[in-house]
Amino acid sequence: MKKRLSLRLASAAAAAFAFLSAGATFAADPISLAGTWSFRLDRSDAGEREKWFEQTLPEKIKLPGSLPAQGVGDEPSVDTKWTGGIVDRSWFTEPEYAPYRQPGNVKVPFWLQPEKYYAGAAWYQREFEIPAAWAGKRVVLSLERPHWETRVWVDGRFIGSNNSLSTAHEYDLGASLAPGKHRLTVRVDNRMVIDIGENSHSISDHTQGNWNGIVGDISLRATSPVWIEDLQVYPQVATRSVTLKGRIGNATGRAGSGRLDFVVTPMGFNLGKEIAGKKLPVTWTADGAVFETEMSLSPEARLWDEFNPALYRLMAWLEGDQARATRGVHFGLREISTSGTQFLLNGRKTFFRGTLECCIFPKTGHPPVEVASWKRIIKTCQAHGLNLIRFHSWCPPEAAFVAADELGFYYQVEVASWANQSTTLGDGKPVDQWIYEETDRILKAYGNHPSFLLLPYGNEPGGRKANAYLARWVSHYRERDPRRLYTSGSGWPQLPENQFHVTPDPRIQAWGQGLRSRINAQPPETVTDYRDYIQQRSVPVISHEIGQWCVYPNFDEIRKYTGYLKPKNFEIFRDSLEAHGMGPLARDFLLASGKLQALCYKEDIESALRTPGMGGFQLLDLHDFPGQGTALVGVLDPFWESKGYITPSEFRRFCAQTVPLARLAKRVFATDETLEARLELAHFGAGPLDQAVPVWKLVTEKGGALARGKLAPRTVPVDNGIELGSIRVPLENVPAPARCKLVVALEATPFENDWDIWIYPARSPAETPAGVLVTGDFDQRALAALENGGKVLLTVPAARIKPDPRRPVALGFSSIFWNTAWTKGQAPHTLGILSDPRHPAQAAFPTEYPTNWQWWYLISRAGAIVLDELPRNLEPTVRIIDDWFTNRRLALMFEARVGKGRLLMCGLDLQDPAAQDPVTRQFRQSLLAYMTGSKFKPATDLTPAQVRSLLTDPRP
Repeated sequence: MKKRLSLRLASAAAAAFAFLSAGATFAADPISLAGTWSFRLDRSDAGEREKWFEQTLPEKIKLPGSLPAQGVGDEPSVDTKWTGGIVDRSWFTEPEYAPYRQPGNVKVPFWLQPEKYYAGAAWYQREFEIPAAWAGKRVVLSLERPHWETRVWVDGRFIGSNNSLSTAHEYDLGASLAPGKHRLTVRVDNRMVIDIGENSHSISDHTQGNWNGIVGDISLRATSPVWIEDLQVYPQVATRSVTLKGRIGNATGRAGSGRLDFVVTPMGFNLGKEIAGKKLPVTWTADGAVFETEMSLSPEARLWDEFNPALYRLMAWLEGDQARATRGVHFGLREISTSGTQFLLNGRKTFFRGTLECCIFPKTGHPPVEVASWKRIIKTCQAHGLNLIRFHSWCPPEAAFVAADELGFYYQVEVASWANQSTTLGDGKPVDQWIYEETDRILKAYGNHPSFLLLPYGNEPGGRKANAYLARWVSHYRERDPRRLYTSGSGWPQLPENQFHVTPDPRIQAWGQGLRSRINAQPPETVTDYRDYIQQRSVPVISHEIGQWCVYPNFDEIRKYTGYLKPKNFEIFRDSLEAHGMGPLARDFLLASGKLQALCYKEDIESALRTPGMGGFQLLDLHDFPGQGTALVGVLDPFWESKGYITPSEFRRFCAQTVPLARLAKRVFATDETLEARLELAHFGAGPLDQAVPVWKLVTEKGGALARGKLAPRTVPVDNGIELGSIRVPLENVPAPARCKLVVALEATPFENDWDIWIYPARSPAETPAGVLVTGDFDQRALAALENGGKVLLTVPAARIKPDPRRPVALGFSSIFWNTAWTKGQAPHTLGILSDPRHPAQAAFPTEYPTNWQWWYLISRAGAIVLDELPRNLEPTVRIIDDWFTNRRLALMFEARVGKGRLLMCGLDLQDPAAQDPVTRQFRQSLLAYMTGSKFKPATDLTPAQVRSLLTDPRP
């Protein structure tokens, strides 16, 4: 029986391949319309009224392509009508931006700036020739990635319009085009033809820019008058079968009958080996027909996932009355489902480690339409341990899905909308209907792709009736296409209809939280998770847009912008830094703030990984976001390239399919304490780990082991919150002070992770050494000591440091969240510290050049000293990196000569050693040891008045 079945399948496969190889018999090869087109801008919307489709357009342009990429449009000015909200409008009013508002020198700080800008209608036109072999054939025009609405005329006859932002615009030109030359005219309008939300990344200037053009495939193809209009594959993993659903189109106006033949073959493995075949008699009416059939696959058919992206090709051909048609699609045998609060892919628990992609393509403005470009992006994500991209308020082109299918990568696609700010959902506006139409188009075009797993309507909806609208939307599409999971929106709302939630609640810094967030307000630890939150839900939870940690601009990146989008924002920020005398520090600021950024991301990611039952997280972002005021939140730049402060392998230590975790109640210890940690594993690999052996060690900065151990072997299931065991390390024999690392790994695997900890002496000298005055007041006593050639450690509480009168500095431990322009000045306003670990002032205080966790104990109660009015040659001993919008000279600590004496000033209270934590005590001791030594020789002179100018209450 098996042999006869195999022979039948072989026969079907051979027939299919013969059919496809002879495709010219049934449908001619497509005709590309790429090349030189005529065009004309329609600034006053006169084209339709004046019948430009009957005229020859006067100018020339290349398609595929866009207007700004070819220098068409107007130079940006203060009057440019941008697409997208501008929260911080200081560029339009403030004097510091006046030079950048002048004609010929316009530079905006809120997003990448196009060299030319045009929003409106543009007309494109060219001739094409129908070959004789196409006589009687139905002809279809395909326009891939136009922006935005298209209207089409052939030989002056109006064909139709299309306003999809996500799928190719296809126009049925009918079966009556005679062989010979014809004129095609296309009107493209890139204004907001429907208000889907002005900040939607599918249309706004925040990221890709609002360009006009057609940038993908432009072609004609011919079919028989009866054709296969649609073919969808619905896999059933348990039975190794598929349900085939589709539609037959009919342009003849007459009923007919025929037969559909199907064959399934592997792609990329077992080439030419068929695994299924079927024949299906069909009939159709004058309007066409729908069909549905079940098809069993081979019991050995492989499943598709990130570890084994096995793909299959389904080929279908139709023969019958005026029907000789073929259609091929590829699919993966996979099912996405849920169990409680966890995702299941093919029945196995899955944790989504995602990043956003917000249509950021600075070389071209538009997304790539080539598979190779998308494979580069996906491989970069995979190198950083990620397995998912969320497309924020847009949908990528076909090439992106093909790349993800082949590489085993997951997508959360959105219906091209962020219906907030300028519009709402559920109030009967045109966006309501458009969302349904666009969802239908997306599911038809991309529904077969196994990489397409998750679908919300879009981002963070607004509207009083939005919840009811989205509940209906989720219910409708859950029923219509169960091949993926649906939720209302990214961010909110959490509705009973949702199959999963994407919410910002479980993360370490909430929007608007400022210095009250866990990372800024609570001492560092690695214990906190979100299990209480997750346990109150009944569906999986993905943490929404975690991170948003900023880094200082990388001005070396400017030279990469070889397209029409230019980083004029970076030029403004660089000018500001140079005006404040710190231009040479740009690279140091980048690296120091970058190390802090990576530290923040590590804690954000590990908090999610150590949460039992968590569904995943989505970073904002692995790469920079150039809009919304400039949000430099990526460890990679907008080109998906490294900035130089963390490697993919370093990132994968805490973000991968398998990550060792340690729960530490604190990171700072004294030598009379014992380090205690509970070791766990988050493992979402291809299967359980058999007899995994956890190993650990406590090492010094130079790598020497202070202690090590091995825990009992165990089989690790696919899940997180897997307990490996506990460790205890007495610290009395550790040379202190010291920075150490706790390293945890699985023996004989690449999976390893580590955590910095600090160990300080149990007791530090409490006495102030002779010859040094420690005071919080710059009073007569301090002045007398300085006038007599003495040494003063001026330790000033944050509340007594004079603030910047225009824009006070909110100093926090973490990096800036998103950016201060879009958040209206949300704290913190700084990007960590830049310190010289070799400076003798820190000889007894183990540190590196960037912020690390021990600095929380100092920074969390410190203030930033603004040095802008003091001599430029005054170099901070510990520098605070300011926001790139202001670039103030900030210090946590500096030293100077005052009169005959020497002053060391700190922006925090160090007066009472008995009331201090181990970090502060050690910092104080290190400073005092430096001040009593021979190396305390400040190089810059200050007057008493200059010192007083730094204080709110100098207390003379």
